[in-house]
Amino acid sequence: MISVASGDRGARAAALAPVRAHMLERAGTEADRIVARARVEAATLVRNARRGADEAVAQAQAQGRADGARVAAAERSRGREQARSIMLGAEREAFEELRRQVLAAVSELRAGPGYRQLLLRLTAMAERAAGPDATVTVQPAGGVVAQSGGVVIDCTLCRLAGLAVDALGDQVRELWTP
Repeated sequence: MISVASGDRGARAAALAPVRAHMLERAGTEADRIVARARVEAATLVRNARRGADEAVAQAQAQGRADGARVAAAERSRGREQARSIMLGAEREAFEELRRQVLAAVSELRAGPGYRQLLLRLTAMAERAAGPDATVTVQPAGGVVAQSGGVVIDCTLCRLAGLAVDALGDQVRELWTP
């Protein structure tokens, strides 16, 4: 083994000092360059991540608006259907109430002074419609029924009143349409 005297060691260290300083300087410069590049890359990654996050948020918001619009449209449609159903139910109730009132008013005709004349006219009408061999029967609820062979002519007050109300058709809607 070769032994180096301490004086040689100091001379060598002094001789290598510029090399060491140069190497340390190069290492520091390289480290600064690597750190700077890492900062640029990190900033780019953060910028790209933010852009991606912003795009994802914008897309989610757009999707949420689209979904919300579809849900709102479906709710409006259901609301219109429900309103129409309620309206039709109310119209049906109003129509049935009209029918009840007409039938009640017609049943009161029997007690009126013109009922006998009305009965004669209904009998003549039923006989003409049923034919010459018709049998006409006065009905207890009012009106007449004529029969001839297989033909039955119903001229009862309730039947005629119901036909009259039905004949009003869409005109009856004017009673509850503003």
